[in-house]
Amino acid sequence: MVRSFLEKVVAVFIATISLSLYVINTLFWALPIFVLSVFKLIPFKVFRGWVGYILDLCASAWVSVNTGIQRLCSPLKIHTSGLEQLSSKDWYLVLSNHQSWVDIVVLQRALNGRIPFLKFFLKQELLYVPILGMAWWALDFPFMRRYSKSFLAKNPHLKGKDLETTKQACEKFKFKPVSVMNFMEGTRFTPQKHVKQGSPYKQLLKPKSGGIGFVLTVMGQQLHKIVDVTIHYPKQIPTFWHFLSGQVKNVYMHVNVIDITPELVGDYSSDKEYKKHLHSWVNQLWQQKEQTLMMLQDKTSQKQAAIELSH
Repeated sequence: MVRSFLEKVVAVFIATISLSLYVINTLFWALPIFVLSVFKLIPFKVFRGWVGYILDLCASAWVSVNTGIQRLCSPLKIHTSGLEQLSSKDWYLVLSNHQSWVDIVVLQRALNGRIPFLKFFLKQELLYVPILGMAWWALDFPFMRRYSKSFLAKNPHLKGKDLETTKQACEKFKFKPVSVMNFMEGTRFTPQKHVKQGSPYKQLLKPKSGGIGFVLTVMGQQLHKIVDVTIHYPKQIPTFWHFLSGQVKNVYMHVNVIDITPELVGDYSSDKEYKKHLHSWVNQLWQQKEQTLMMLQDKTSQKQAAIELSH
């Protein structure tokens, strides 16, 4: 009982130190990002391009310092394979299974400097979030406006406007490498969600092809490759508290790079054949991902067995 109490005290102490350092680091890098964002209003493409590069360097530095904080406060080790296929000078669509908020931290740490800074498609409404909205805009996170079928039925003149708006937001990526991130399951995995969905996969939720369909419709001519990431936590799926308090010790990650071929690019909103083809391709990808996840589990089990034998 005393030991358990002491472990909890230590966990709270580590979490407090970690969170404080993350907040300080975020505030430190937020200042130059906000200052530089003002210069993005100057209407010269070349100048704005240089500002964009500096902003991405600030964001990458923020991730690097976060990684340093993790090494200081946590024993977290990420075991990776497939990273040698990556380049910081290419255009990527990054896909991953989603189990925890820790996934984002793990992806940022493992991929930082190896590919362009990760960016997410965000809803237009998030542009108005205090502080964060400006930071996302400054860092060229693409904002999209999606209209429902019922809304378009009442306003048919707006059909296709959502795609056109997002295409304009992504114009800048023609000249600067980018990594667009998408969690295809749409939500974090839990056993309850898995049962409710009736997912055909043992350890994955059903993938949704709509998200990447939208990205490939808007940016298919700009993106070159897909980075398919599979993440495995050997003991349990961690919460963010587990991460902050230093209780996440090992994470296994496998990366597979896939060329974006012409048949993967189309108009998801109006081409039914393309939509059907992409849906089939996504399901095949998820079948392969489940096999990769099982491979990572076998690898961790073998390592654990070897450790136990050595003792």
